[in-house]
Amino acid sequence: MKIEQNISLKPYNTFGIDVNAKSYCNISSIDELTQCLEKYKEEKLFILGGGSNMLLTKDIEALVIHINLKGISIVEENENWVTVKAMAGENWHEFVLWTLEQNYGGVENLSLIPGNIGTAPIQNIGAYGVELKDAFVSCEAIDIKNQKLKTFTNEECKFDYRESIFKQRLKGKYIITSVNLKLSKKNHKLHLDYGAILDQLHSSSIIDPTIQNVSDAVINIRQSKLPDPKEIGNSGSFFKNPVISNENFNELKLNFPEVPSYKVSDTEIKIPAGWLIEKAGFKGKRFNNYGVHQKQALVLVNYGDAKGDDIHKLALLIKATVKRIFKINIETEVNII
Repeated sequence: MKIEQNISLKPYNTFGIDVNAKSYCNISSIDELTQCLEKYKEEKLFILGGGSNMLLTKDIEALVIHINLKGISIVEENENWVTVKAMAGENWHEFVLWTLEQNYGGVENLSLIPGNIGTAPIQNIGAYGVELKDAFVSCEAIDIKNQKLKTFTNEECKFDYRESIFKQRLKGKYIITSVNLKLSKKNHKLHLDYGAILDQLHSSSIIDPTIQNVSDAVINIRQSKLPDPKEIGNSGSFFKNPVISNENFNELKLNFPEVPSYKVSDTEIKIPAGWLIEKAGFKGKRFNNYGVHQKQALVLVNYGDAKGDDIHKLALLIKATVKRIFKINIETEVNII
């Protein structure tokens, strides 16, 4: 277990923000993690996963513990289902590709989401009508204070839209070390109704799609709208889609009849944040070396050497403008550090 000093975190966050860590430790085993937490329990710690869901606005005056636990294994299986255990440091999209190679269904709609396995439950990642919780069985996590390993069931994680207990009551108290997912081996249930998946399949003349076809469609859609973090720094969707009451929606529709919407319940409606931001005039807007992506208004981008604080100020401006025009609060999906 090697501790490095004054390390740039630019390679370790998808926004490509160049800030320094006071000290840095790469962790590749549970034993290393336990030893590190025990040895440095009196120090300020910063836990780093895939670096895909955060905006760094300043140097990290703490020991950065980079979770790099690897491995995928079968926990149990029968004729119809398999439970797969994936370690926290596995790349999420590479894991999805692995499931497709095995013909395991359930996470194909979540293709190309950036980040690692370990941070997926924290955010309850989701896309195109599917959320992690739909396949989630349990996760193991280590208590930062006493280094004890605990299993959290689906119910105990308190999943909600881009929410979990790890973002709320247990924020900063546990480090997820592995995740168990239940996936189908046959008779896969496909989710095709959200977004442009069906259109994409039809354009490829696919009538009876497989899970691989669905994944390919999602990848094509995402690549057509979202920038590759390796080319343009970003964290994917920066804002959550707001959920408003029927009453507020009816008032909104009076002023903006064309507003798109999705019914969440009998009393609530979800509005695409990207539409609100685009309508507010921010889509494609550039401020020197940062701005809003030209193809997807939900995505804030670093065109090169931007400061995290500048991007944060842009996010605040967008939130204030959307609030003024539409009387709707939009929340950030990305963690501001």
